[in-house]
Amino acid sequence: MTTAAANAEMSSAATQPHSLSNTPYSPSVAPDVLGELAKEARMGDMGQETHAREVRCIDLSDFEHRKREIADELWSAAVDIGFFQVSHHGIALQDIRDAFTRAEAFFALPADTKAQWPLSRNAGWEHKSQIRPSTRTPDQKESYQITRPRMQGLWPTDAELPGFQAASLAFERQCWEVAMRLLSCFATKLGFDEGFFTRAHNPEVPSYQSTLRMLHYFAMDPALKDELGLWRAGAHTDFDCLTLLFQRPGQGGLQVLPGKEMEGRQWTPVEPAEGVITCNIGDMLTRWSDDALPSNFHRVRNPLPHEYQGARYSLAFFAQANEDAVIEGPGKKYPPITGAEYLRQRISANFSNRY
Repeated sequence: MTTAAANAEMSSAATQPHSLSNTPYSPSVAPDVLGELAKEARMGDMGQETHAREVRCIDLSDFEHRKREIADELWSAAVDIGFFQVSHHGIALQDIRDAFTRAEAFFALPADTKAQWPLSRNAGWEHKSQIRPSTRTPDQKESYQITRPRMQGLWPTDAELPGFQAASLAFERQCWEVAMRLLSCFATKLGFDEGFFTRAHNPEVPSYQSTLRMLHYFAMDPALKDELGLWRAGAHTDFDCLTLLFQRPGQGGLQVLPGKEMEGRQWTPVEPAEGVITCNIGDMLTRWSDDALPSNFHRVRNPLPHEYQGARYSLAFFAQANEDAVIEGPGKKYPPITGAEYLRQRISANFSNRY
């Protein structure tokens, strides 16, 4: 979808009711959400590493003319593994490098400065506060999360980080455009219209809740590196529709495991490649597809003794349906739930009921 087409979708959506389902919505407990968390809780062991799986890299060049072919490739990769990479996605390499530079500058600020912008409803700064059901210990990282409508009072000033806000929002928009192109392919495969997920992730309304997250995994402490069970990020599935992940070369550790193969505990490493975006299906899209598109587990392991022991930085964009979007699959396998309620349940479980 072109930027002009996306803007047209946004203009139309802003003047229409935002429910994307014909079924009336009533709040309910989501047992499948609890089931997702129960699966995570079983994934804390080491398992084994395997290179047998292929993490496919899909070329997005000439997207509008090749869309049917690209959609077929995306669907195949998503159904088989749940993880894939994309190249020629339209975000310039220098823009990605600049985004990493901004993230590093942010995390270099003193802790008491960053504490001015505390995490609230998926926006702001947190430090070792994310506790995975798989480990029951805090991830060894800090993060800063940008969710457009919730950023009042959470931005560094130009005196602290010149140009940070404008540049970060511009990069967030670039990520959103890539995510919407990918989701438009999944929409047509599921029998929805091409703009279905674009309307569900409209950034021009207050209910928007997609997030750009800057992550800083701490350098290894020699006193702790042999401690069993200490992960930089414990095994988990993402609770969004689609995640875009940017990694820095030389700062690896990401491992993936398809959910349908979770019992085998065979983890595939995903090596960082500059300019390539690693993507994965999240639980929200799994539910929206009536389980046709499976989310999968991933984690960030500690570096091995011969590997780089310093800090690890990554950037992640989480395409999360707007608060008032109603999530319901084409076959109505699960009861409808709003994006707001779905995220509230998942975030509360990961951040000690802080939502």
